[in-house]
Amino acid sequence: MFYSMTGYGIDTISNEQFTLETEVKSLNSRFLDLMVRLPKELNQHEIALREFVKSKIIRGKVSISFTVTPVSDSNENKLLNEPEFAKTIELLERIKKEIGSTEKITLDQLLTVRDQFFLHNETDNGIQIEFETLKDSLNRALDNLIQMRNDEGQQLKKDFLFRIENIENSLNQIEEISQNSTKEYFDKFKEKAKKLYDEFVDDENRFMVELGILSEKHDVTEECIRLRSHIKLFNETIEKAQDVGRKLNFICQEMNREVNTINSKSISSEISHLGINIKEELEKIREQVQNIE
Repeated sequence: MFYSMTGYGIDTISNEQFTLETEVKSLNSRFLDLMVRLPKELNQHEIALREFVKSKIIRGKVSISFTVTPVSDSNENKLLNEPEFAKTIELLERIKKEIGSTEKITLDQLLTVRDQFFLHNETDNGIQIEFETLKDSLNRALDNLIQMRNDEGQQLKKDFLFRIENIENSLNQIEEISQNSTKEYFDKFKEKAKKLYDEFVDDENRFMVELGILSEKHDVTEECIRLRSHIKLFNETIEKAQDVGRKLNFICQEMNREVNTINSKSISSEISHLGINIKEELEKIREQVQNIE
């Protein structure tokens, strides 16, 4: 499959005790960069959750957060653990009786032992969330993320195929112009050959060597063949390869190298212009390839 590295996914589970919201975001990255945020009571599951993500995501900067919210009746105070509060009052009354105190229990006295009956965070309320519940919620959120990454990836794939077709059309024109520009080439070739003959008139072997070098200097046939081979590999990689982004980036580099050589060797302004068009398309592809998994 052809995936973008940008995406978003969310899943929500609710029951009589709590609501669990799992949110996953991803951006482009050279490697898999995971950040997992869990309530501290669930930290023991982090390593297993990370391994699960690695089984589904290859590359990207992935941020995952789990939020647990207790479900309470409207009359209940979410910060107050009522059973523990009652036990604390009972304990204070017993202490008063033991020491013979007749003072009433004050708010200040209660606040000194507030750790006994105040909840400190969203999961500090006796709620137990099993690993399988976290994993199932994460799996659904990842599926939503992957679907979004796939949808964007398919759009990028269409754009790549359109641009690579433009590159191939420009290459066809380069080959045609190169074959049909024989007269222009040889007019300039003869002019340089005359200068070479005057310089090497007493050394026929050296003269023939210089002619051979000159005749090859402006021939772009090999570069065109290699560029066409890279185009074929690009199309095959889009359809079949795993870890597509890195491979396409490398192929684009090789294609760019061949175009640079064609432009440097060509004596035709038309070929140079077509080479520039190819480089522009390659640059647009390379910008988007950075976001492909």
